[in-house]
Amino acid sequence: MIAHHLSIFAENKPGRLEHITEILAQANINIRAIKISDLGEFGVVKALVDDPDTAYNQLKEWHVSVSKKPIIAVVVEDQPGGLHRVLKLLSQHNINVEDSYGFVLNQRGILVIEVADVPEVAHMLEHSGLHLLSKEELYAL
Repeated sequence: MIAHHLSIFAENKPGRLEHITEILAQANINIRAIKISDLGEFGVVKALVDDPDTAYNQLKEWHVSVSKKPIIAVVVEDQPGGLHRVLKLLSQHNINVEDSYGFVLNQRGILVIEVADVPEVAHMLEHSGLHLLSKEELYAL
């Protein structure tokens, strides 16, 4: 099954992030990774959480503008050139990365990417010898 993260749209003012994290904390949602982008008066928070369905429903219940986006989580060699290997494969297959963030955990790089066709790109990456995290592995990090 395909993993998801949340795209949360928030007004760029004090207290908005605190409101979002309060909703998630009260719902017992653990944030595994987060990326915050400033877009002027509003921003986008990308949140990788341990239970995206519950998080999505709770945020909607509190009238927070949120969407669930399908993602791919690729294990990247934690060494020089590890990221380049993945991006080169995507480029060679004419695949555009729409959004991305990464982190290192236990000497293992994890690259989270949004692409137009998640199933097709996941299939291509796996057949290229890369390890993709299942949604269970990803949410349990």
